Amino acid sequence: MDGGMVPIEEDVNTDDGTAVEPRDPLRRCILTGTVQPKDGMIRFVVDPDGVVVPDLEGVLPGRGLWLTAERAVVEKAIARKAFARAARQPVRVESDLADRLAALLVRRCLNLVGLARRAGQAVAGFEKVREALRTGHVGRSGRPAVLLAASDGAADGRAKLRALAGGLPVLEDFEAAALGAALGRDLVVHAVLARGNLANRLQIDAGRYTRMKIMPVGRSPAGQTGLTTDLSDTND
Repeated sequence: MDGGMVPIEEDVNTDDGTAVEPRDPLRRCILTGTVQPKDGMIRFVVDPDGVVVPDLEGVLPGRGLWLTAERAVVEKAIARKAFARAARQPVRVESDLADRLAALLVRRCLNLVGLARRAGQAVAGFEKVREALRTGHVGRSGRPAVLLAASDGAADGRAKLRALAGGLPVLEDFEAAALGAALGRDLVVHAVLARGNLANRLQIDAGRYTRMKIMPVGRSPAGQTGLTTDLSDTND
């Protein structure tokens, strides 16, 4: 192919000529031209009305238009009409597409946390999380995979659990009220998910959300609100 360009919807071979595993196919960003795994990108399609629609599940019919999952990339793609060029047709793009993506991603993340709770693959509350990290077991579900710490929780509690977590991924993008709603509590400051598909998907979507969100101007750094424990600690 001229110039070594990579087709948008075709898997890419590695530099040594071996095929990339199907579980980790590569895609080319329609704005930057960079080739990377799908986990760090967002797929879009053009619907029958010519509107660019995000396809976070990667299952909608039509030719996929892939963008690096970063707010600046999405905003530049809109400004530079990258969707129309890649689709080779006139398209309509909502001006608030980046905001909509961030909202969709946070909803997906919290839904995954809720699914993990219902599947018995999550525990909440400082003491329960500390015990899970200490023993290496999340209830009867398996070994810990990812630690959740509310963005508006106190820094000292997060630091104590992070020390126990070792190299475990820590997600700190969600507020205590949102985590609580997902986990069936009023507020949740600390939670941990067991290894499995739900935890894997959460880490992927949380990574996308982190790069798509906007930090409100003047927001206090995490840990300044004084939320030191979960209500689940006192209710259980």
